[in-house]
Amino acid sequence: MYLYHHFQLMEDIRITYIQSNLHWEKPADNLLMFSDKIAQTPATDLIILPEMFSTGFSMKPELFAQEMGGTSVQWLKEMAVKKGCVIMGSLIIAEGKDYFNRLIWMKPDGTWVIYDKRHLFRFGGEQNHYHAGSVKMRTQLKGWNVCPLICYDLRFPVWSRNQWNIQGQVPVAEYDLLIYTANWPERRSHAWKTLLMARAIENQAYVAGINRVGKDGNDIYHSGDSALIDFKGEKLSKDNSGEELQETISISWSALTEFRKSFPAGMDADQFTIKA
Repeated sequence: MYLYHHFQLMEDIRITYIQSNLHWEKPADNLLMFSDKIAQTPATDLIILPEMFSTGFSMKPELFAQEMGGTSVQWLKEMAVKKGCVIMGSLIIAEGKDYFNRLIWMKPDGTWVIYDKRHLFRFGGEQNHYHAGSVKMRTQLKGWNVCPLICYDLRFPVWSRNQWNIQGQVPVAEYDLLIYTANWPERRSHAWKTLLMARAIENQAYVAGINRVGKDGNDIYHSGDSALIDFKGEKLSKDNSGEELQETISISWSALTEFRKSFPAGMDADQFTIKA
């Protein structure tokens, strides 16, 4: 069920992304590292970590998977409660005999919402080790509707497509902020940067794409290029290729809603459903 809201006055939100190298397949080291980085962030509403932030993009779930009551999820809970904000990223999670690349949206009250990666990265053999999700996640942050996704999902625009509820002469969006947490290699950085802008423009929404930096255990280099992009496809974040850094950016509710009112492309959007 989609969460639609009317064009009401809501407050801006602050988003912090942490672009970091990762300790390959060393969960304890990564949790310690991110504890230090999170402690240094200013006041914020949302902290976004890279995909598989505790291990790197590992194809060894049988060695590193945890259940939802495991150490990494508990760490996320402790950090979110302590920091007083949402913290999100993906982890290797086991449920029965299945493994998932699972995004966890951890709230400051210690509750969470999950999304299991839909599009598994065939070129890395992810489909041989993980079970694909089939359900979109929609959540809210201070009244904003948010759609968090994972890495390779970026290449599939139908899965990311905003849907619109037509009310009078003003279309109301399914989501206002689209997020991708990723381990996206530098060799395809042009596609990463281009597709993030395309998703923002076509969906008339803010888009955040958070990627790691450095070489992983397969000697694959990641340049980061994390970005926060507005509803017109204009970049709000700093250039950050190859750097470890964190940045906090405020996004404007009034600017978003005024643009949607002045250019109501959602009125002409195609209506569709997606099969699981």
